[in-house]
Amino acid sequence: MQFKTQLREAEDNWEKNLKTKISHLETENSVLKAKINQLENEAKEMKDDLQRKSDQKEKDDQKTKDEIQSLRTRIQQLELSDFTRQQDSIKQNQKNEKIEENMKHLIHKTEDLENRSRRDNLRIIGLPEDHDKRKSLDIILQEIIKENCPEILEQEGKVETNRIHRSPPVLNPQLTTPRNVIAKFKDYQTKEKILQAAKKKPFRYQGTTVRITQDLAASTLKKRKAWNTIFRKARELGLQPRINYPAKLTIFLQGKVWSFNKIEEFQEFVKKRPDLNRKFDVQARESSKGN
Repeated sequence: MQFKTQLREAEDNWEKNLKTKISHLETENSVLKAKINQLENEAKEMKDDLQRKSDQKEKDDQKTKDEIQSLRTRIQQLELSDFTRQQDSIKQNQKNEKIEENMKHLIHKTEDLENRSRRDNLRIIGLPEDHDKRKSLDIILQEIIKENCPEILEQEGKVETNRIHRSPPVLNPQLTTPRNVIAKFKDYQTKEKILQAAKKKPFRYQGTTVRITQDLAASTLKKRKAWNTIFRKARELGLQPRINYPAKLTIFLQGKVWSFNKIEEFQEFVKKRPDLNRKFDVQARESSKGN
């Protein structure tokens, strides 16, 4: 009887302990479930956050790609635009060069036509203006010819002119030198005879030396004047310089005639000849000191 009682008590205790353990296990299970739920929620939040970040990164990457493509497109447009501008610039430069070439041709043509229109003219330089007060320029011209090349008057009689005048027409009181006289002859051959005679010897009129030259366009005279310094030195060196039409320098050197259309051409020519170069360098330095 006592054994049964103890057995029952033992069973009760065991059952009680089992229930307690089951209760503890259920509590722990609830806690574990709560933790699992928490972990699942946290995992879901992390997954959602990673997805959001991944989506944002894809958007950012796509935006970057779009920006890069846009930049590439812009660079290509700029390169194309720059290439187009370069081509336009080349075409414009070519056009400008053509215009400049045409302008030079037209200026040369105009200058040549003006010189041709003056082919019957002579320019008298250094004639004092006080002579004009006593007699006409036409009479003075006849007297100059009679004094310096009377054979022309003997052959031709009175030398006929279409017109003769001072140039410029208005006297500048500040100038100390007399104005040039321009004479247009009716006969070209007569003009040439007078010009050739003036090249052979200096002309004089009533004790004054006057120069007789071909009348040329102002632009041609300016080009000829640019040769003055070189011309004088070449004459000193016995190079027999001449200024040919329209403004070309010729010299005689080593048995050969050399021609130069521009001063730069002459300078290059001289540089290749040390002895000649030194002589013209000395002249250049002396001219610089004088200035």
